[in-house]
Amino acid sequence: MSNIASKPVVLIAEELSPATIDALGPDFDVRVVDGTDRPALLEALQDAHAVLIRSATKIDAEAIEAAPVLKVVARAGVGLDNVDIKTATTAGVMVVNAPTSNIISAAELTVGHILSLARHIPLAHASLAAGAWKRSSYTGTELFEKTVGIIGLGRIGALIAARLQAFDMRVVAYDPYVTSARAQQLGVHLLSLDELLEQSDFITIHMPKTPETTGMIGAEEFARMKPTSYVVNVARGGLIDEEALYTALTTGEIAGAGLDVFTSEPPAEGGPAARLIDLPNVVVTPHLGASTDEAQEKAGVSVARSVRLALGGELVPDAVNVAGGVIDPYVRPGIPLVEKLGQIFAALAHSPLTSLDVEVHGELSSYDVSVLKLAALKGLFTNIVSETVSYVNAPLLADQRGVVVRLIVDDVSDEYRNVITLRGALSDGSQLSVSGTLTGTKQIEKLVGINDYAIELPIEQHHIVMIYTDRPGIVAIYGQKFGEAGINIAGMQIARRTAGGQALSVLTVDSPVADDLLDEVSAEIKADLFRQIEITES
Repeated sequence: MSNIASKPVVLIAEELSPATIDALGPDFDVRVVDGTDRPALLEALQDAHAVLIRSATKIDAEAIEAAPVLKVVARAGVGLDNVDIKTATTAGVMVVNAPTSNIISAAELTVGHILSLARHIPLAHASLAAGAWKRSSYTGTELFEKTVGIIGLGRIGALIAARLQAFDMRVVAYDPYVTSARAQQLGVHLLSLDELLEQSDFITIHMPKTPETTGMIGAEEFARMKPTSYVVNVARGGLIDEEALYTALTTGEIAGAGLDVFTSEPPAEGGPAARLIDLPNVVVTPHLGASTDEAQEKAGVSVARSVRLALGGELVPDAVNVAGGVIDPYVRPGIPLVEKLGQIFAALAHSPLTSLDVEVHGELSSYDVSVLKLAALKGLFTNIVSETVSYVNAPLLADQRGVVVRLIVDDVSDEYRNVITLRGALSDGSQLSVSGTLTGTKQIEKLVGINDYAIELPIEQHHIVMIYTDRPGIVAIYGQKFGEAGINIAGMQIARRTAGGQALSVLTVDSPVADDLLDEVSAEIKADLFRQIEITES
């Protein structure tokens, strides 16, 4: 075991670039272990202060329990599926990744897929390699003056827009969280999703995978596309309905597809992805978005720097679960609360955000609460951009979208010791506010206000928020509909300002509700606002 005088132990559990070791510097006892050798990993973790991994090493509850002095888990890449973030957070272990390391590689691979589809490069290569010379069989199409539709205009989407503009393509985009001013800066014309599908010759999707975006390109969307159009997914498996894509490709509804990601990886034998791979009008790659030497080196160097910051007690910009640095213990419990308020705000917003005030009221006003502004932005963008959101890129994401952010602090809080409110102006001229607090000795996270309706409801994973005209029988209507569908309502709060005016209902449900049922209930009660919210744990 290490002692006080020894250097902190940094464990390298997978092969990383030499530049990663150089970036760590001489201040650490760097050790190497095969992260796929479970007994060796657990033994090596016993005195490790940090562990650097890629995708093969699993840092789960057992691994964290075996590491009593562990301070940071660093994933040299973007995904974090192999890290138990919730357990790490409970144990006070910071989790960091390299959220920007692969964005150029992913953008370039997307352009590669578009070119491969337009000019039939893989098929022509295979034909020539087999000894044939069939020039007329592989007549392609130019990108010049064609329309490319980008679904999700985040950092990767913006990089793709810039690269395809060099081909003199018309670039359009769908992103409900991007303002027209930001799109104009990028030289991109914003459209509705239906308009984009109808006008685009090439469509590429760059959205996060959430319950709302899973399968967002399905049979109805393919029916709107041109029969000469191509669709590309280098973002997340499952954004495109693979069964519907197979039908669209085999019936001539669209011309072709380029896929780097799949719902199941590797594709299961006999499954829809495996059938797609066999089609002649499909170009596939085995999840190569981040697979360049440059991206791997950037990832290693980035997390090495984060490890140095974390073990030095400094603020770690790329931490995904805790902010790091010197944060008062009284402030720290507010971080996950504010992240969740950000997610709720984003789910309720019906048009792009133009400005956001993070208001901290009560006893917290005497502390440094600047981290809560970062937490609000991190929560706000968690489910609306494709890249991992951290404390460093969240302000950049706000700046890119032209969102003005302020932190407002005062010591007045009438009903609770502390209340945190996110209050924003939307591009359609409306305003939205969401408030929360921590109550009791267990510091229960509670939602205490939406648009100045006063409520008090513990924040759980699944909520439904409704605003409608107050009248008798509304609760019975949606209660019966959800009950018949097997949806259990675990909690409920109703608020109104005047009898017969608008009323707010916030439900806690045990499981997600199908979109068709939500549409049916919304129409039945004539809702002015109807949203399903799923909280993503960070």
